[in-house]
Amino acid sequence: MSQPVVAWRLFTDGASRGNPGKAGAGAVLLDSEGRELAARSLYLGECTNNAAEYRALLLGLHAALELGCIQLEIYLDSELIVRQIQGRYKVKHETLKPLFDEVKILLAQIESWSIAHVPREQNKRADQLANRGVDEGSKQ
Repeated sequence: MSQPVVAWRLFTDGASRGNPGKAGAGAVLLDSEGRELAARSLYLGECTNNAAEYRALLLGLHAALELGCIQLEIYLDSELIVRQIQGRYKVKHETLKPLFDEVKILLAQIESWSIAHVPREQNKRADQLANRGVDEGSKQ
């Protein structure tokens, strides 16, 4: 008898120092036991905070797919992005539309997923990774 598949958890965060400003993305992927499977940080250059949030989500989704994730719970501290992915808000800003479209393409490759807003305090590791991305890019 096969084991039931348990969802992994993805926490993502974007950081922009200034809006727009130097930005970074962070993502951490945890297994069902809370063990860290992947931690990613990326310098994004100049962009808005909302674009950084989308890029962080993309960073995390790529990591999840690379590791063969089929069930995923996604957590962000950006209510705007969560509600846009849920279809509750329209994506009006032109620079966000292609990022939104790319997220939807990646989500379609995951068997089952959910997305929810979490308070910033529950997203500290992803925030740390996003800020690392900004710091690493600032050194270049």
